[in-house]
Amino acid sequence: MTMTQSANEDSLAQNLKPRHVRMLSIAGVIGAGLFVGSGHAISEAGPAVLISYAAAGALVVLIMRMLAEMAVASPDSGSFSTYADKALGRWAGFTIGWLYWWFWVLVIPLEANAAGTILHAWFPEVAIWQYTFAITLLLTITNLLSVKNYGEFEFWFALLKVVAIILFLAVAGAAVLGLLPDSNTSGLSHLYDTHGFMPNGIGAVVAAILTTMFSFMGTEIVTIAAAESKNPGKQITQATNSVIWRIALFYLLSIFFVVALVPWNTPGLVEQGSWQTVLTAMNIPHARLIVDLVVLVAVCSCLNSALYTSSRMLYSLSRRKDAPAAASRTNRSGTPWVAVLLSTAAAFLAVIANYLAPSVVFEFLLATSGAIALLVYLVIAVSHLVLRKKREKAGEILNYRMWLFPGLTWVTILFITTVLVIMLFDAKHQAELLATGGLTLLIITTSLVLRRKKEKRQTTKYFTQRSSDPS
Repeated sequence: MTMTQSANEDSLAQNLKPRHVRMLSIAGVIGAGLFVGSGHAISEAGPAVLISYAAAGALVVLIMRMLAEMAVASPDSGSFSTYADKALGRWAGFTIGWLYWWFWVLVIPLEANAAGTILHAWFPEVAIWQYTFAITLLLTITNLLSVKNYGEFEFWFALLKVVAIILFLAVAGAAVLGLLPDSNTSGLSHLYDTHGFMPNGIGAVVAAILTTMFSFMGTEIVTIAAAESKNPGKQITQATNSVIWRIALFYLLSIFFVVALVPWNTPGLVEQGSWQTVLTAMNIPHARLIVDLVVLVAVCSCLNSALYTSSRMLYSLSRRKDAPAAASRTNRSGTPWVAVLLSTAAAFLAVIANYLAPSVVFEFLLATSGAIALLVYLVIAVSHLVLRKKREKAGEILNYRMWLFPGLTWVTILFITTVLVIMLFDAKHQAELLATGGLTLLIITTSLVLRRKKEKRQTTKYFTQRSSDPS
C-alpha cells in the first residue's frame, strides 16, 4: 500500500523506524517523576520505597506482557481500547479509550507548564504562558506533519534521558564506593541509619506504591506506536522483553543510590527533588541547572508523547465509530491531523481553565485522571483473560504468551483491585478515585445512551424501508 493510498483510505502510515520504536520503548517510561517526584515517595516510605518501586514495577512488567500478547496477535493503534472492545463489549472499549484520551490531554498542559516554568526561570522577561503556548504549538506542528517527526523528536529526547541517567548512575556509584573526590556523602549507611530501613511501617510502603505506580504510566505507548512501524510484532516483542531491565536500571538502581546517599527525611527531597538533593550532597557543580535541563527534556518528551498518544486513541475511537467521524481523517503523510488538532484544542482549553478559572476547577479536572492508570491496567488484565481463552478455544497459535496463564493474570487483577480498595479508604487518594469513578460512570452512561439512539435509528430506518417497499 502506497502512502497516498493509505491517506485516501484514512489509514495510518507505517513511517516509524525501528530505532524510533526501540528508543521509545527504552525511555518512554522515564518522566519527570523519576528526577523530581520520586522525592515524595522516598519521604513517605523511607529506604523501603525500593519495595514500593519493585512492586509497582512488577505490576507493569506483568501488564506489558499481557498487552504484548494481544498486540502481537493483533497490532492496532487503539491498543488496549480495541482489545477491550473485542473482549468485554463496545461499552468497555469506548470507556477506556475516552478515559485514556482524557488522561493524556490533561498531561499536555501540565508538562507544557512545567517546561514553561523552567524556561521562565532562565529568561524571566518572557511569561510562562507564552513558553507554554510556544512549546505546545511547536510540537503540535511537528506531530501534524508526519509520524516520522514524532519518532525523530522522541528518539533524541529519549537518548538524552538515557545518557543523563547513565551518567547519574556512574557518578552516584562512584560516590557510594567512596571514589568521588569532594563528595560529602558515600557508602550505604543511609539505607538503615535513620530510624531503620522501614521507618514508617508497612502502611507507608503500601501508600508509596500508589505514588510510584503512576510514574510508570507511558510504558504501554510502544504498543500504540508500533502499529505505525513496518514490523509491529517484532517491535512489540523486543520492547516487552526489555521492560524488566529498563525498570530495574532506570528506576530501582537510581532510587537505590538516592536513598543510600542521602537520609530519607532530608527536606530537599520534597522541596527540590531527589536528583538535585543527591547531586548537591555529592558536591556536583551547577546541580540545579543540570537537573533543570534533564527535567526540561523529560517534560518535552512527555508532552510530545501525550500529543501523539491522545491523537492516536481518538483516531482509533473514530475508526470504530465511537468518536466524531472527522477524527479518522489523515493527510498525505498518513497522519490523523484532525485528531491531533482536536486533542490539542482540548488541551488548550485545559490551559485556559488553569489560568482563568478558579484553581479548584483545574484541580478537579486533574483529580478525574488520578486513577485512570489503574483502570487501564485492570481492563488490560481482564481483556487478556477473556481473549486468551477465546483464542485457545478457536485453536489459534500465539507467537507471544503471558507467563503462567491464567494464574498470574488473576493475581494481577486481584492486586489492582486491592490497590483500588486501599485508595477508596486512603484520605490522600480518595478524592482522585471518586472523581475518576464519577467520570467513568459518565462515559459508560454516554456510551449506552449513544448506542441506544443508534439502535433506535436503525430500527426506524428498517421499518421505514419496509413500509415503503411495494412488495
